[in-house]
Amino acid sequence: MADIADLLVTHPFWLWLIVAAIILAVEVATGSGWLLWPAGAAAVVGFTTLALPLSLPLELLVFAMLTIVTTLLARRYLPRSLANDGSPDINDNVARLVGHRGRVAEAFTGGHGRVDIDGKEWAAELDAGGDLASGAAVEVVGVAGARITVRAIV
Repeated sequence: MADIADLLVTHPFWLWLIVAAIILAVEVATGSGWLLWPAGAAAVVGFTTLALPLSLPLELLVFAMLTIVTTLLARRYLPRSLANDGSPDINDNVARLVGHRGRVAEAFTGGHGRVDIDGKEWAAELDAGGDLASGAAVEVVGVAGARITVRAIV
């Protein structure tokens, strides 16, 4: 154990790579996206210590500055979501229903009822309100939480 501690003290490159790996492992476990930048900064500091002998306070300062700068640049220039093009999230089962057609499973009264779409029954409301008989054809036009909005197809 003392040999490992001596290695880390004499070669800070390995210490910074271990720190980068730990931060990256936490990022992978949480999926937040915020820990990518500190992990990258730790790796850069590690590789910098190979070329330049830096003191620990200077290494920590470089790590902190790189983390702050890369995080701010990422917030400024990277998109908030990769699906900013208006397409629905493939993991959002309810939002994917927009445009699908189905049948009324439970008659609509007062604008509320249940519809069967692709073999699943959903709580729904009519976009124009009113009543609709069981078995009528409908199309999904919107989503609000777990409730879908449908319109009658004539």
